[in-house]
Amino acid sequence: MKPEVKLDFQFDSPIEKVWLALTDSNMLAKWVMDNDFKPVVGHHFQFRAKPSKVWDGIVDSEVLAVEEPHRLSYTWVTAGVSTVVTWTLHSSNGATRLHLEHTGFESESLSYNGARLGWGKMADQLEVLLAEL
Repeated sequence: MKPEVKLDFQFDSPIEKVWLALTDSNMLAKWVMDNDFKPVVGHHFQFRAKPSKVWDGIVDSEVLAVEEPHRLSYTWVTAGVSTVVTWTLHSSNGATRLHLEHTGFESESLSYNGARLGWGKMADQLEVLLAEL
């Protein structure tokens, strides 16, 4: 069975705010990376970070699904590995449950481990951003 990153987060913010943080390019830059994202199916975009010795700092992506405010999916292609990120949002009593699935890894590689650890750290930054909105 291929490894997948599956994480659940609970935010005390309405679904509209969480959706905005997932789909607004400026908001994404505050908790993921600089980007030229647009929530339009078929849009090609990049996430960009400072390059390192082992990574060029670029994630090539294409928007696969936009179902406002409940589901967003896009490809995540970096370091020769092509995967898919899918966010699912559920609202309950003014709070939002956010589910992440990052799929398509061939093995428990450096890319998989980076995603597993990285998304948790980025979600902490998302929580800070949502508190500021």
